[in-house]
Amino acid sequence: MTYKKIHAECLRIGTLEKAESSKRFFKTKKGEYGEHDLFLGISVPASRKISKPYLSLEMLEIEKLFNSKFHEERSIGIQILVAQYQAAIKAKDLSAQKKIYKKYFSWRHQVNNWDLVDSSAPSISGHYYFHHEDVDLEVLRKSKSLWDRRIAVISMFYFIRQNSFTKPLKIIEGLLYEPEDLMHKACGWMLREIGKREKNELVLFLDHHSKDMPRTALRYAIEKMDDKERRHFLNKVKL
Repeated sequence: MTYKKIHAECLRIGTLEKAESSKRFFKTKKGEYGEHDLFLGISVPASRKISKPYLSLEMLEIEKLFNSKFHEERSIGIQILVAQYQAAIKAKDLSAQKKIYKKYFSWRHQVNNWDLVDSSAPSISGHYYFHHEDVDLEVLRKSKSLWDRRIAVISMFYFIRQNSFTKPLKIIEGLLYEPEDLMHKACGWMLREIGKREKNELVLFLDHHSKDMPRTALRYAIEKMDDKERRHFLNKVKL
């Protein structure tokens, strides 16, 4: 019955004005990446407030949140699952980490917008691939689903935070030339994060790829460089 309580609270605080704004922000028009997504009109801080009393929610109820047709309810489910995974890390409970990750992976088709991916992949799949096993990473990388492939890239943020760059660079290189702008942004963002920690790694990558890589990815990657460095790489781009 807990899902019904959360749903009732979401209905109570959601507003039509915020719902309409979210529909535009998350690109829900026909042919856009968020087509068919539905919104109740709840801000991120409000959704966090809703989730806070339910951080020990049972998996069956979390699954109902993941399966909701409403974006904000899926987000609340993700917030709860991330909190439970973080608790399992703190407790050094490897069995719980595996159980939570496996649920996340099996429910990933409902992690179907960039904010849902970005708020969960580093904390759950990223940690799991770094500390346990990464056999599923190849499944994500080769998937036809934009969101699977974005999970693969954004999971690498955890690796990058550990100053481990080999696998992230391999994943980025394999997905850099995908057709979707959201993939270009994800790859560029991860490259920028690598550059913030080890600039030479980023420079070497750009020396090889900047001429042909998507311009959006390049602009994200070089954002923290000085003007001279940015011009150097932008001038190499094929027009």
